[in-house]
Amino acid sequence: MNENESLIARAASGDRTAFREVYARHRGDVARLVFRMIGARPEADDVIQEVFFQVFRSLKDFRGQSKFTTWLHRVTVNVVLMHRRSAKSRPVYADEPPQDTMLDTRQPLPDEDFARRERMRAFRRLLDRLAEKKRVVFILHELEGMAPAEIAKVVGAPILTVRTRLFYARRELEAMLGEEPALAGVAKEMASASREANDASEEDGAGNDSTDGAVAPEPENGSSGT
Repeated sequence: MNENESLIARAASGDRTAFREVYARHRGDVARLVFRMIGARPEADDVIQEVFFQVFRSLKDFRGQSKFTTWLHRVTVNVVLMHRRSAKSRPVYADEPPQDTMLDTRQPLPDEDFARRERMRAFRRLLDRLAEKKRVVFILHELEGMAPAEIAKVVGAPILTVRTRLFYARRELEAMLGEEPALAGVAKEMASASREANDASEEDGAGNDSTDGAVAPEPENGSSGT
């Protein structure tokens, strides 16, 4: 048992000092994923705290059948999805950052930084228009850098289903990019990346687990990958 496994085991047994160390080590990763899923919303800190509350309650059930980080991603995704579902009556776009990060109009930001923020807000609007299942796999793959096999464990779906959702998420985002002038450059990059992934998939051949589903798979249940 390595040092990290020992720490997890001690935290699971109720050692609060060990759990505080788990929290300190992994809060940044959880916060990043929460931000990518819901944006810089005022309730983001509450969601992060809820994730670790669920981790504290459920850690005793962690059996080590997957990496701890994979299990933690799954807990985080589930908490975020529950939060989003409970907030359906409220606006979902993350156009306004929390008050402590609001732009100071007395000291305008450089044009480059302002443009970057505009791109982030525009891309968030497009992500929020994706169906929930497609949005989750896109974020986990494209932003968190997770492989389809690991995403499959996080979302509890077959690898082929993950690739299907990823393919349609990319296709729908590419189709919507033209609606956001701030993302003109991103549209070209995504189109180029899709062509490269397609070429790589064809070279590797079907069934190679290193592919990421750029070649169109069969839609789920005969639908368009929802």
